[in-house]
Amino acid sequence: MSQNLLIIEDSPAISKVIERIGVSLGYQTTIAHSFADVKRLLSDNPDYYVATIDLGLPDAPNGEVIPYVLEHKIPGIVMTGRMEDTTRKKILNLPIVDYITKENAQAYHYLLRVLHCQLTNKDISVLVVDDSLTARNHTCQLLRRRNFTVYDVPDGTKALQVLEAKPEIKIVITDHEMPGMSGVELLQKIRKQQANNELIVIGVSGTDRDINSAKFIKNGADDFLQKPLFPEEFYCRIMQHIEKLQYLEKIELAANQDYLTTLYNRRYFLDKATEIIKCAIDTPETYVLASIYINDFKSVNEKHGHETGDVMLNEFAQLLKKDLKGHLTARFGGAEFAAFLTVEKLEEAKALLEEVSKKAQSLSIKGTNIKVSTNIGAMPVDIEKSMKELLKIADSTLQQSIKQGVNKVLVAPN
Repeated sequence: MSQNLLIIEDSPAISKVIERIGVSLGYQTTIAHSFADVKRLLSDNPDYYVATIDLGLPDAPNGEVIPYVLEHKIPGIVMTGRMEDTTRKKILNLPIVDYITKENAQAYHYLLRVLHCQLTNKDISVLVVDDSLTARNHTCQLLRRRNFTVYDVPDGTKALQVLEAKPEIKIVITDHEMPGMSGVELLQKIRKQQANNELIVIGVSGTDRDINSAKFIKNGADDFLQKPLFPEEFYCRIMQHIEKLQYLEKIELAANQDYLTTLYNRRYFLDKATEIIKCAIDTPETYVLASIYINDFKSVNEKHGHETGDVMLNEFAQLLKKDLKGHLTARFGGAEFAAFLTVEKLEEAKALLEEVSKKAQSLSIKGTNIKVSTNIGAMPVDIEKSMKELLKIADSTLQQSIKQGVNKVLVAPN
């Protein structure tokens, strides 16, 4: 389905504001100022990703347009200037995405967040754990309405199996009262494997015992909700936790990446390679550590300027990302790079590195006649040695490569 946003709003000023928000997020927008416009548009093209729906149109003053839009399988966000309790309850009984009161100072910022989530939630997987089929289906329906990818299971044992098979899951919503394994017990097992900055866990319970919320939070849950789930609160909590997790992921990524090339930095590379080596006992794979150097980088900066030098580093980094995809690569600093390869045979690693060297010579730095040359020194990893020892050997092999001339790939024997 195309990412078309249908804006149903009789106020030209408000429709323009919503249109700007939609365009800023990458939506293609269409505006309807009346119920008649909506009927005409949907008869011609019912293919809309989401719609914002004005509750009170001139020819549909009591929200008649809402069920019409929902019948066309278009997720709807209701926008209204008034929201007394009766109207609010009526709207919330419909399968809408959300409702927003226009006079709220945060209304359009909140709308931007909701529209953004409708685009991105499809990439977020959620696991619902509840032995009650009715409660489980209700939670899943709420999540699918917000475009999440949803998995559901009736007990903790199956939940652990799904989490192992689906590492992309970012949120677990678990009931407490379940046979065999309670929600808190499931939480304890989850937290042995994944920390709060890796997986969101929200506990729920149908009992009114205050101790349940304390048990969940004290055992590492991110939140607790009482059944039956209240959609408004449920969506706000979910949105806040996702934004928190994404913020933490950005911080972690910034800490682990080289600021210029977005390859991993030296610290992360060494930590990750060490972790791989520790798990490498009795594995059939061959691990190869490569030290990679771009020649004459200092003279490029002096002759062509630092901006050109940065372009060259980025071009080479993109080459590493593409040709060594699936392997660990990093920029150590300046013109020094590294790769940690996982291969079946040593010859495979040498072929990969020789291809990198060959393609580097063909790199074109716009506006210059620079010819990129590299030298690479590599060695099979001895898992009994520390990373400090391994790097020393790889650097020594690189120096031997440089002595043999430019664009040489030297792999030390086993």
